[in-house]
Amino acid sequence: MAWRGWAQRGWGCGRAWAPPAGGRSCEELTAALAPPRLLGRRFNFFIQQKCGFRKAPRKVEPRRSDTGTTGETYKRSALIPPVEETVFYPSPYPFTGCAFGSAAIWQYESLKSRVQSYFDGIKADWLDSIRPQKEGDFRKEINKWWNNLSDGQRTVTGIIAANVFVFCLWRVPSLQRTMIRYFTSNPASKVLCSPMLLSTFSHFSLFHMAANMYVLWSFSSSIVNILGQEQFMAVYLSAGVISNFVSYVCKVATGRYGPSLGASGAIMTVLAAVCTKIPEGRLAIIFLPMFTFTAGNALKAIIAMDTAGMILGWKFFDHAAHLGGALFGIWYITYGHELIWKNREPLVKIWHEMRTNGPKKGGGSK
Repeated sequence: MAWRGWAQRGWGCGRAWAPPAGGRSCEELTAALAPPRLLGRRFNFFIQQKCGFRKAPRKVEPRRSDTGTTGETYKRSALIPPVEETVFYPSPYPFTGCAFGSAAIWQYESLKSRVQSYFDGIKADWLDSIRPQKEGDFRKEINKWWNNLSDGQRTVTGIIAANVFVFCLWRVPSLQRTMIRYFTSNPASKVLCSPMLLSTFSHFSLFHMAANMYVLWSFSSSIVNILGQEQFMAVYLSAGVISNFVSYVCKVATGRYGPSLGASGAIMTVLAAVCTKIPEGRLAIIFLPMFTFTAGNALKAIIAMDTAGMILGWKFFDHAAHLGGALFGIWYITYGHELIWKNREPLVKIWHEMRTNGPKKGGGSK
């Protein structure tokens, strides 16, 4: 063999030489002469030290397609630009349908419970004389305060309590990431569906929450008298989702991404519904009670301001959510009540049959 002659003459791998045709390279000589164990340790260590800090080249894999060979696809991929992934944003319609369906069932169960309580109360009147009275002045004051509230104020008390609870969660440092992810609506976020509802109950600023809850408390009696307790809850929850959906669409269309939170969109629906139903009602600003104006003019001014803010790109408020909530309130009072709530009878009948008949016991044939 040619390499044996080089080894006998003392030619080492460190000298400059050119192997003849058919000879072996320096690496092949080292691999053949060195002991297997020593070569495995030293040679591998040398390779690792030399290549350990190098970034491995990134392999470009050709695009695969259902038709044609891989080579043809690879050649065409240099000319055809990559296809962008289509992002589908959630729709508020499924949630709105569930909200109104649940409200219809809730109304049925509430009426049934009231009727049953009325008859039970008549039968148990004779027990009032021997029934033990509630003790404690504080409890009596709470019951007295609760009984003096209107139906609307009782309804929004739970909404206000939920907003206060979420506001306290914002003050927990370990929950900041969770709150930003699930309680702020942002079309650029990975989570899109749940923040559309949860951000309606979320406030980071105390002044923001206090202002929204004051407006909700002020209009609670009027809106519940117009819609009823169950229908109001369905409209309020749907308004929060729809206003955030309008905000998503506006942010994507204009490219002005950013998180937003607050119940302003849902409260704008309440305000717009009351102003549309009672346009001649007199309103006033809390800081300027001496100036009064009609509800119809107030609604026009609010829509004009939010439209201007959305077009001009004002960033202090989410004007798209405000405008979406106001338009939904106007639409629901004008058309939505007739289209949605008055057509709930088939669902209520199905629920009544399920509650009345129930599962039949026994499976024997007659």
